[in-house]
Amino acid sequence: MTTITPAAHPSQRARSTTLSFGGVLRSEWIKLRSLRSTVWSYLIVIALSLGMALIMSFSMVNGMSGGADASGAPADQQIALIVQSSVFGVYFGQLVVGVLGVLVISGEYTTGMIRSTLTAVPKRLPALAAKTVVLFTATFLIGLISTVGAYVASSLVFSADGVSASIAEPGVYLSLLGGALYLALIAVFALGVGTMLRSSAGGIAAVLGLLLLLPTVLQMIPADWAQDMIPYLLSTAGLDMFSGAMSGGETGDGLNVWQNLLVVLAWMGASIAGAAVLLKRRDA
Repeated sequence: MTTITPAAHPSQRARSTTLSFGGVLRSEWIKLRSLRSTVWSYLIVIALSLGMALIMSFSMVNGMSGGADASGAPADQQIALIVQSSVFGVYFGQLVVGVLGVLVISGEYTTGMIRSTLTAVPKRLPALAAKTVVLFTATFLIGLISTVGAYVASSLVFSADGVSASIAEPGVYLSLLGGALYLALIAVFALGVGTMLRSSAGGIAAVLGLLLLLPTVLQMIPADWAQDMIPYLLSTAGLDMFSGAMSGGETGDGLNVWQNLLVVLAWMGASIAGAAVLLKRRDA
């Protein structure tokens, strides 16, 4: 005697293939670490941080060799020397993580994998949230490894000249943490841009244009409104966010460290909000 099992309703089949948020997080982590672009991008960030720290610290030491003895300089000046060389690589690392943030989502649109992702997560926003969490966490950890590694390399170079700065100093560890945080926020901002544009070339051009081109254009415009906008640009506020930590929170643009952080968070929030709205409204 044959038993006939009724076919599942389409809504039941959809629910059976829907992942929990924990499952989405695991899926996004597997996808992120499986991409060759992720591995190469993070290796480049670390290499840039260490390389730029060594170049900067050796240049500073050689520049001081014919002048006064830096070992007798005040502690604040010694901290500033080491921190400057330690976070110098962040200026270049932001471009790498910006490209990576775009590729994390645009690559799925290029290969068509986005349809599988949205089928497994029909509400769509949990998928974007999972990508954001995974990308932010991974980039922050890599950024922290990069800045701490750069601090160690710089300290070794400066120690030959009698210059030292403990990592326990607030001006040191806050700058290192701020550099790592900035890289993570840039990656998430780029993720939002890539989600909105759904194009690798377009997303990368937009992110790099906002980071590099827009500040240069505004600086060339001889108008007060253009100069007033510069402190509120993503790259300006982001770089001041961690460079101002070693000067007690004050920067040359009139905003303190926390205000610069709020500016960067506003840029990131606007990018992710736009991505969420378009991801819900558009077809895959």
